[in-house]
Amino acid sequence: MEWYNYLAAFFAGAFLANAAPHYVKGVCGDKFPSPFSQPPGKGLSSPVTNVLWGLFNVVVGYFLVKAGYVGRSNCPALVTFFVGATVMSLMLANNFQKKDKE
Repeated sequence: MEWYNYLAAFFAGAFLANAAPHYVKGVCGDKFPSPFSQPPGKGLSSPVTNVLWGLFNVVVGYFLVKAGYVGRSNCPALVTFFVGATVMSLMLANNFQKKDKE
């Protein structure tokens, strides 16, 4: 595999990790921060915006999974995928813990 396949695997994990909170909060009907809120990432966006943003992240993540050759038979790509998901999850946890305090 080339270096860019690992980069794709890493960002596939990041995009799919980012999809989860936006999609779930949107489907639950809750307002939640998104890049489209004011100020971006801090204000609250509508549930519909979050569902659409979550689905966009799923689509991008899917194409990056394909480009990164992420699968059971490719352990290095799978590990890279999970590193990307872990990094994004920790960043999101750190960012979103502040949403109710501001």
